Amino acid sequence: MKIESTHSLASHITGRLQRLRPIAIPVLTVVILVLAWTAISHLVGEVSYAEITAALAGTPPQALAIALGCTALSFAALTIYDRGALDFVGKRVPAATVALTSFCAYAVGNTVGFGPLTAGAIRYRFYTPYGLEPDAVARVVAFVTLAFGLGLAGTTALGLLLAADDLAMLPLSPATLRLIGAGMAATLIALCAAAGPGRTVRFFGAAPRLPSWRIMARQFGATFIDISASGAVLWALLPADGIGLPAFIAIYAVAVGLGVVSHVPAGLGIFETVIVAALGGQLPMDRILGALILYRLIYHLVPLVLAVLVIAGLELGKAARTPPMSALLRAGHRLAPPLIGGFTLVLGALLVFSGMTPASNDALEALGANIPLPLVEGAHFLGSVLGMMLLIVARGLVYRLDGAWWLAIVIVPISAVLALFKALALGEVLLLLALFAALLASRRAFSRQASLLHQAMTPGWLATMAVLLVTAIALLLFVYKDVEYTHALWWQFELSSEAPRSLRALVGIVLTAGFGAWWMLIRPVNTATAQPDREALARACRIVAAQPRVDAGLVAMGDKFLLFSDDGRAFIMYGRQGRSWVALSDPVGPRECWPELVWRFAEMARHAGGRAVFYQVAPESLGLYADTGLMAFKLGEEARLHLPSFELKGGKRANLRSALNRAEREGLQFEIVAPDGLGACMAELAAVSDAWLAHHKVREKRFSLGAFSPDYVGRQPVALLRQEGRIVAFTTLLLTDLREECSIDLMRFAPDAPNGTMEILLLRLILHFKDAGYACFNLGMAPLSGLSTSAAAPIWHRVGRTVFEHGERFYNFSGLRAFKAKFQPEWQARYLAVAGGINPMLALADITVLISGGLKGVIGK
Repeated sequence: MKIESTHSLASHITGRLQRLRPIAIPVLTVVILVLAWTAISHLVGEVSYAEITAALAGTPPQALAIALGCTALSFAALTIYDRGALDFVGKRVPAATVALTSFCAYAVGNTVGFGPLTAGAIRYRFYTPYGLEPDAVARVVAFVTLAFGLGLAGTTALGLLLAADDLAMLPLSPATLRLIGAGMAATLIALCAAAGPGRTVRFFGAAPRLPSWRIMARQFGATFIDISASGAVLWALLPADGIGLPAFIAIYAVAVGLGVVSHVPAGLGIFETVIVAALGGQLPMDRILGALILYRLIYHLVPLVLAVLVIAGLELGKAARTPPMSALLRAGHRLAPPLIGGFTLVLGALLVFSGMTPASNDALEALGANIPLPLVEGAHFLGSVLGMMLLIVARGLVYRLDGAWWLAIVIVPISAVLALFKALALGEVLLLLALFAALLASRRAFSRQASLLHQAMTPGWLATMAVLLVTAIALLLFVYKDVEYTHALWWQFELSSEAPRSLRALVGIVLTAGFGAWWMLIRPVNTATAQPDREALARACRIVAAQPRVDAGLVAMGDKFLLFSDDGRAFIMYGRQGRSWVALSDPVGPRECWPELVWRFAEMARHAGGRAVFYQVAPESLGLYADTGLMAFKLGEEARLHLPSFELKGGKRANLRSALNRAEREGLQFEIVAPDGLGACMAELAAVSDAWLAHHKVREKRFSLGAFSPDYVGRQPVALLRQEGRIVAFTTLLLTDLREECSIDLMRFAPDAPNGTMEILLLRLILHFKDAGYACFNLGMAPLSGLSTSAAAPIWHRVGRTVFEHGERFYNFSGLRAFKAKFQPEWQARYLAVAGGINPMLALADITVLISGGLKGVIGK
């Protein structure tokens, strides 16, 4: 009892800390960003907004052309990352689809880069349907991330070595800078040499397999081209007589690295601070700021717009049915939600920032001559508010909500009209029209029936809202720093009064963001977890009877909570232990009901301060869990026999034939008793079960295993073995009305039963259901089997493999696998879907307690 109380107290404290996380992350982000914008405001000095606009207008066309060309070169180099990563893990994906995925992933990740909008999350969603197991996708993401990090370090090292004399603005001597660069270069060269042909190395207890030096050299070349080209985008936009390219690339690489480390979306503010601080003493500040704005537009916005247009074009080109085009169409359909959602977020931010800046003098003159002042004022205010609403809508689009799609279809054209009325902003209008076209073309991708207002706000989205608000305030303070604040500004309504208009727009933005965040954080969510009543249990059993999966029959135990779909055709059965909300297997019911159930369950768990866990899920449904931000970890393998092809002939099954012959000699009689005939033998079954538990010194399990209960046992047929009329072994059967799959649950035998009794009972069942026309016999899970034995395997595999080989004290993992392997089944992987970090280990500990019926069950078996 003391152990369970301590565990409960720890879970309570952890849960309270978890509830603070959605607030802590945005607060930390805001603090970092405020410091960055404060530093920039001190560095820019007396530079005015008008000077920056003049610098933007004075940028030479050839500089813009060079910047666009370098952007294309950088993104072309990025596609090599994925190709090298796939070669490293030994997987093949069509080249065109790899290029599309890489381009779209970086277009979104570079510009937004958090939660489901990171390049890694998009890769995970895309590559899983191509046969890559989750561990392989994780290795792809790790390879790409590490390659970028090492390439960034190598590029910085080269810049320091080649251009140390041009970095006089840094507080270090050229000799020191060269020494740092040489050390970094030597480290990278040593790493390439250690890799050799691709050997495994020991590192702090881990044993990762390094790529071969050829792959590493190719990746470094791609990263060098990528960083050099992306840095050249900004360098080309700066004054021509400023700083040399090698020196600038070194500064640029440091700025990019710090932006990534800060975890602020797109490194906004952090990247700019480093560039301004490094170049402020050498170049005109207005030209630096103008170049940074153009850099964000050219390197971040232009690729995102192109990616959205490509996806829209693919969605409209469904008539082309050649194999390569079909693969691209499938890829485009999967990429549409995160891509269009990211584009919507960026345009929402653009509208917000536009509301903080004045219109040009030419636009004001045209508006004053043709548009009434109240319409200009209203368009400015409402356009900014709709921009913040687009941020909230963007989250729904990423998660494929049909409600978010309909709201975007309404907001986007209205925002385009308002952009004309407030400032004749033709650029904004064109971008909004491109988004509108993409939404129409990708309608099928937004099929999730759910309310936008009933979605939980995650820390990443809260942080993004905070970043936008802080940046909008910083922009307002900078643009109108020469305007003295007075209370009268709120009531000034004149065409030339730009500061009051922006001030009122800021209030609207803050109120909209505050209300949206408040509603999604405190809205009531149905987290009732009462045990199902008889009516709910009967409804669940009716759903199970119409499904091919028989393991869902465990719902009849009545020990699990139930979450039904809105139409009542499907459900999730789950348990709670500590902070873990554990769904047993995939949802049960028609597959079209699964996505919404998975989302509802995940958000219900998160709102309650818990972690959503899906236990023993099939590989073909992993994409559903990836959409909710969960990762997959292999649990083991399920043994399945194809009954039509099962035969006892051949040398490999000689032992099974011998077992049947021995059973006949020992007088073991097989029979299946229907539920209505179990009353006569229920007491004898209970006696066998009790004797089995006492002999093995174990307790009844629960959750993913059945327990002996007359009500539960009496729901399905029971297979028996009798010897001289006495029951010596039995197993409960899991069947459905479809008669496609069959399986077993409880298996109990008397202590004095003949050796091999359970093997004989299983064999009799297999032959019986083969003759009855069933397609599959499910032998159940072999936990922790099938995990990689490689020294370079992920830590999850290595820990699981160690437990599998040396965990006999707690469970006979290898023995169970060997027993089921006698029947030569097909092995299918089963996974645990949960958030990353240490969550898999914590979830598995909670699942162990859940199955064992408490900590006493774990300790005492």
